[in-house]
Amino acid sequence: MLPKSIKIVFFLLSFLPNIVFGNYNPTPKSSLNNVAPILIATGNQVYCPATSINIVTDFTITDPDDTGIDALYIQISQGYVIGQDQLVLTGVHTTILSSWNPTLGKLTLTGVASQPTYTELIAAVKDIKYSSSSSNPSGIRNFSITVGQANYLPSNGHYYQFIPNLGVTWSSAKNLAQTSTYYGLQGYLATITSSDEAKISGEQASGAGWIGGSDEQQEGIWKWMTGPETGTIFWNGSINGSTPNFAFWNSGEPNNLGNENYTHVTAPGVGLLGSWNDLSNNGETSGNYQPKGYIVEYGGMPGDPVLQISTSTIITIPTISGFTNLSSCGSSSLTLNASATNGIVNWYSTPSGGIPIANGNNFTTPLLTTTTTYYVDTYPIGCLTGIRTSVTATINEIPTITATNPNPSCKGFSATLSALASAGTLNWYNVISGGTIIATGTNFTTPILNENATYYAEANNNGCLSINRIPINITVVSFPSINDETITICKDEIVTLNAGIANYDYLWSTGATTQSILSNGLLNYSVVITSPEGCIKTKNFTLVENPIPIIKTILVEDINATIITENGGDFEYSIDGINYQNSNTFSIPQGGLFTAFVRDNKSCGEDKEDFIILLLPKYFTPNNDGFNDFWTVDEMKYYPKMEITIFDRYGKLLTKLTPSNPTWDGKLKQKPLPADDYWYILKIDNTEPERKGHFSIKR
Repeated sequence: MLPKSIKIVFFLLSFLPNIVFGNYNPTPKSSLNNVAPILIATGNQVYCPATSINIVTDFTITDPDDTGIDALYIQISQGYVIGQDQLVLTGVHTTILSSWNPTLGKLTLTGVASQPTYTELIAAVKDIKYSSSSSNPSGIRNFSITVGQANYLPSNGHYYQFIPNLGVTWSSAKNLAQTSTYYGLQGYLATITSSDEAKISGEQASGAGWIGGSDEQQEGIWKWMTGPETGTIFWNGSINGSTPNFAFWNSGEPNNLGNENYTHVTAPGVGLLGSWNDLSNNGETSGNYQPKGYIVEYGGMPGDPVLQISTSTIITIPTISGFTNLSSCGSSSLTLNASATNGIVNWYSTPSGGIPIANGNNFTTPLLTTTTTYYVDTYPIGCLTGIRTSVTATINEIPTITATNPNPSCKGFSATLSALASAGTLNWYNVISGGTIIATGTNFTTPILNENATYYAEANNNGCLSINRIPINITVVSFPSINDETITICKDEIVTLNAGIANYDYLWSTGATTQSILSNGLLNYSVVITSPEGCIKTKNFTLVENPIPIIKTILVEDINATIITENGGDFEYSIDGINYQNSNTFSIPQGGLFTAFVRDNKSCGEDKEDFIILLLPKYFTPNNDGFNDFWTVDEMKYYPKMEITIFDRYGKLLTKLTPSNPTWDGKLKQKPLPADDYWYILKIDNTEPERKGHFSIKR
């Protein structure tokens, strides 16, 4: 039988034309009719934190026509945490060389000087150990062991391989992937339908490249165009679209910039590791969006052979998957609950060390009087446990209330009530049971009260209520009626101001504290009146000074005289000093000298001034009968500078009357003038305006 290395040489020579023309097919075995090896591993185990564990409990390789192989690949194919998880070859294996790739989570076993035998590889695999640097790891770790370089995913039995090809188009990558086989499995551009698949084909792959999704048939309807999933829709819409199953677009993708209809795994360092973006068929010519190759998936195609070139084991890291904190009002025994991903829950009284005080999902505490914390883990007994999960049994105090009875409240005012809870929050109600909370806190200010009222205080300490609501009664008292006052006074008059209510407390704006005070020249005063119950009202006083009247002028029109003062006020008027009236206008039927009087109604002062009523006759009868024979103005005697000029209807000057010549007999040059109308101009002095009128001579 030929050694496996010679077989590979023959295989490469037989495929040399394909390699030269770019159609490399990575499967040599089928062409040489070589039987694929069968790998079987056992050892599904539970992992203790801060330890290392063999990934298998047993491992075999069966190959009827070979005794060895060039390399064996062991990969953490599910649950891998970069930077924490590691595979290490332990023991002494002088013919085996191990190489750990932390990006892929893959350990490669090769020969030191020549091809290693299956016996040597089996012994090495049995000495491979897994460890995690995390103090509290969780989940599962799936280890795939395979003879090929392609990443193996045990959950679906498929293989994934990144093929470098700088600048390759999506269409070319699709065709190249379809011409690839892997140990007889048909290749196709990867179709990623789960997060595990996305991780091992994208995040744990050695580069970024094309996968089999496209919306070239209908914009915004993304389908898998390759492999068993051909025609399956995995995305509807653009950036804010949705998936009916699984999709792993990078942030802001797909954005369809420049007719981008094809799916590409992003370059490392661009957004989410292993996520997707949409590109045109050619992509960019350089940079992060230049195609670097494509990802081929093997498995699931019709006619694919059943292979056992890979095997896998699983370790489970048990974790507490859920727990319930409980609370009680007052002393109580509580049944706490916790659950684990697998295994038995262990209960402890300390956060580390010690031995379990109970096992199982439920733990009933002893009678507790204070809040107590317990701790749970689910590691097998003997593990150096990591971080325990705390589960708390809270004992809440049943609160009590201390209330202060309020002083009586005045009608029309609000009252402030006070109460204190021993624990928790104090709530206020207006009913003894039920109802809604109307206020919260130690103090509560009521609405305006017009009658006696009762409010109720209740304490709530994390759901634990005080045994009863505490009533707080408020007595409402009426405050005597108090009205502001306006008082009219004479200038500089001192008056007594009285609060109007006896036996209360008083505080005047002047600082006085008596029931009444004397004014001190100010016009505004106030007094704060406090009842024995502590109710407060304020009374205001406004003093209005009556002005001293001053006569400005007296307007005389015919027989009417109007007294005009320089200032307004509550005045009354008279023309004889005896009889007064509120009106300042008088009708005086006879002429003569009169005196106008004005006084304040409060007798604060008065003024007076003389005035004259002039009565000019409308006619006279100069017939020498002794009655009305002359035209004269009797009041002329009061005006020494008065003169009256008389004219006929044609404007001819007939005579001039003065205090020394006060009468006219109706003659001109001793000759009687005819009965007719005659005109006059009256001038009192140079300060008064002229008056004009007419009168008649009747014969």
